[in-house]
Amino acid sequence: MNVEDFTINEVADQVKAIFVEEGQIPAEYKLDQEINQREYLSNGEMKQWDGAAHSVYSPVAVKTADGYERKKIGSYPVCTEKEAMEALDAAVAAYDNGRGQWPTMSVQDRIRCVEQFTQKMIEKKDIVVKLIMWEIGKSYADSIKEFDRTVEYIYATIDALKDLDRQSSRFEIEQGIVAQIRRSPLGVVLCMGPFNYPLNETFTTLIPALIMGNTLLFKPPKHGTLLHYPLLEAFRTCFPKGVVNTIYGRGHAIVPALMQSGKINVLTLIGSSKVADELKKLHPKVNRLRAILGLDAKNAAIVTEHADVNLAVSETVLGALSFNGQRCTALKIIFVHRSKVDQFLQQLSEAVGKLKIGMPWEKGVALTPLPEPNKPAYLKDLIDDATAHGASVINEGGGTAFESFVYPAILYPVSKDMKVYREEQFGPVIPVVPFDDLEEPIEYLIESTHGQQVSIFSNNAAETASLIDPLVNQVSRVNINCQCQRGPDTFPFTGRKDSAEGTLSVVDALRSFSIRSLVATKLNENNKHLINEIVNEGNSNFLSTKFIF
Repeated sequence: MNVEDFTINEVADQVKAIFVEEGQIPAEYKLDQEINQREYLSNGEMKQWDGAAHSVYSPVAVKTADGYERKKIGSYPVCTEKEAMEALDAAVAAYDNGRGQWPTMSVQDRIRCVEQFTQKMIEKKDIVVKLIMWEIGKSYADSIKEFDRTVEYIYATIDALKDLDRQSSRFEIEQGIVAQIRRSPLGVVLCMGPFNYPLNETFTTLIPALIMGNTLLFKPPKHGTLLHYPLLEAFRTCFPKGVVNTIYGRGHAIVPALMQSGKINVLTLIGSSKVADELKKLHPKVNRLRAILGLDAKNAAIVTEHADVNLAVSETVLGALSFNGQRCTALKIIFVHRSKVDQFLQQLSEAVGKLKIGMPWEKGVALTPLPEPNKPAYLKDLIDDATAHGASVINEGGGTAFESFVYPAILYPVSKDMKVYREEQFGPVIPVVPFDDLEEPIEYLIESTHGQQVSIFSNNAAETASLIDPLVNQVSRVNINCQCQRGPDTFPFTGRKDSAEGTLSVVDALRSFSIRSLVATKLNENNKHLINEIVNEGNSNFLSTKFIF
């Protein structure tokens, strides 16, 4: 249904109406049965779990005779510190101080293992896509896109590693020293992904870490856990024992001991900077810990007096409300020149009113229920705080909530006194700030603790240039006349300040999870003979001139 020009009560009725009875859910989108996971992958085995389990409820609430109830779709193990430490021991043993089968395997053979895994993963596409939709409320169409993009990312990673290996398959001679320089793994990686892209963003760290020869502890996100279950058997059969291990349970109960052990060599987390800071401090040798982190972001849009308002509005709708605004790259605060603000607000309200709301299986749906149970209450608190400090909800019905659904709220005028001015809302709330001087949004970005991206909307070259030069030193990506985004995956993805540590792209990720190592010797006849013998006999997987096609 399209929501347009309704009164607040009518919006409330329409929001309530999107929640249907069990019998109204189309059969082709239903899960065949609950997925009650009672096993986990550790040390090359699918180990049975008879302990506590966490019930998984979809953000989709079903209308019943007794009211509305979130639909239960399954459960997964709530393991303890004991199981987590056993998995860590397995990963440490598989790495074996760099002497294990996986870290010493040839690049070509590791690529072959990843290719086999990807084929098995594709076979599970239907169930994984359905679980993405049911677990986090992402539209079915976008769930398919997430799966397909992940597969494309894996193949792009393989191609990038082939290129990298080809470049290093030769010897370099400098000042009488001959050397071969390659990349080698770092050790044991603790990989924790986010709920909003539970497959794609998890695999953008997991796959490069794996293919570079590291061993893994993989903790799925709290929302988006079950969708990884169908892939565990593929991990088990495609990689050597102990290379991939899954850990389940409450993060606060199992992760601290892992970090305190000092046996984690790489921490990769896509989540909050607060959690990342706490985890890093637990490691006894922080200088030995490499961190690849995708963290908080409060990306701003700057709509100048020379902007195309139509374009700015269409990109703001996409940037602020794709997947209900639950993206680190979402536009989370909009600065609009006072001369354009009335036109911008009117058109933005109209555009939001035309978005289709509904259940994630509906074709063309733009706004769906939220997976985090406490999110509606948090968003209401932000809206209430803003209105208490002088803002208004501009669009009809903005902020209307029912069960797990929150209708988008456009707040104006937003000021420094409001929580939504600083806090990352991660939901369908669009704060709009009027400004008279470009120095105002520039100062906001300078003072912000976040530094991921910014969008500039202007058709004036001099004005745009005047913003580009200071802002590239505040954020990692400046977007001109378009929303903030991660892709293409070949572009570097990082952030300044509290928004990231390390850089991810297809090539950068391979570098992030490895280190340059070299074998060198003085160039004399004896050493030339020795090196040639090693290379010709194929005795070393590192010292090699094999060319991967």
